[in-house]
Amino acid sequence: MSARHQLQLKLAPWALLAVSASWGAAFVLMKPAIERQAVNSFLATRFVVAVLAMVILRPSVLQKLNRELILKGSLAGLFLGSGYIFQTLGLARTGAAITGFVTGLYVVLTPLIAAVFLKERIRAFTWFCVVLATIGLALLSLQGWSVGVGEALVFISAIAFAAHIVTLSKWSLGLDAYALTVVQLTICAILTGAISLGQGYETPPDAGVWGVVIFTAVVCTAVAFIVQTWSQAHMSSTKVAVILTMEVVFAALFAVVFGGESLSLQVSIGGILVVIAMYLIVMKEA
Repeated sequence: MSARHQLQLKLAPWALLAVSASWGAAFVLMKPAIERQAVNSFLATRFVVAVLAMVILRPSVLQKLNRELILKGSLAGLFLGSGYIFQTLGLARTGAAITGFVTGLYVVLTPLIAAVFLKERIRAFTWFCVVLATIGLALLSLQGWSVGVGEALVFISAIAFAAHIVTLSKWSLGLDAYALTVVQLTICAILTGAISLGQGYETPPDAGVWGVVIFTAVVCTAVAFIVQTWSQAHMSSTKVAVILTMEVVFAALFAVVFGGESLSLQVSIGGILVVIAMYLIVMKEA
């Protein structure tokens, strides 16, 4: 193993952790924005801006598109876009806390899908980390429980997000991460754009919303998914899923620091369990 590859293996988990932090921050930033612009219109604008920014920044990326990359990137983008859509549909029908927990179940679904379709062998220690992270997510998110249409829709989104993680773990190695990200986000833009047009697309109403759109498009979408695509070439899909559960922890932390919210003992314990699960799996597989 070359020194460069060893460095990549060490950097990948921390790069993915930075992605989780950006997504956690996005929750706080997006909350007031989607009160002034319809959710699907916001998502469509975000994905379109992300794709345009990536192409403008590196026009040569279009020359790297080939049949294999477009097919694989489109399928990954279909899973990703479907995840966002079903999550949004579910959120409209159930509470935000339960939505957060059910979405986070991709940490359980990812190793199951990887085991079934990729024949990955999941070790007992890894399952322990998965269970620990799931308990932490439940403590972070749940303030009661009911099962209905909303929960079912969010569960479908969790399946889609897990499939996206597994797909990238299978295909990201050997493909250009930048070009693969462009294709994925283009599919997301098409899916969310079609839905928002059907609902009556709304443009961002003011400079504040435009600022959130641009930040989430560039930092939380374009840069984040480039990093995720690159990172997944250097670690297992299950390890990726556990690290990404830190998104919920960062969201709670930023809500306290910048949103003026308070943490209960239950939420604090939940966050600690997720952090422990992330730390154990990263250190064990480092």
